Amino acid sequence: MKKIISVLLVMTVAILTFVPSAFAADLASGAKIFASNCASCHAGGRNLINASKTLKKSDLEKYGMYDLQAIITQVTNGKAAMPSFKGRLKDNQIADVAAYVLAQADKDWKK
Repeated sequence: MKKIISVLLVMTVAILTFVPSAFAADLASGAKIFASNCASCHAGGRNLINASKTLKKSDLEKYGMYDLQAIITQVTNGKAAMPSFKGRLKDNQIADVAAYVLAQADKDWKK
């Protein structure tokens, strides 16, 4: 039993060691995609169309959008004045943008 627990612990540590570098690559990709597709309306986490629904953490939480899947759905399908990016961006690009938005929200959109 101790051997199984030890093996699982080593595997968990090994997996977690490699996740941050993959996540960082996604954030770098997300930043580029955001800059060329989203920043015209959402520069600095603002919302030029509807000022009350920013990409700031407090607003994302308030509107049930502080969630990776919720952001992916919004970017994919669009809603109200926001266009759909389905067909314009690949699924992995949309996921990268969503991860970037959450990371920036956590930093209050400060570099």
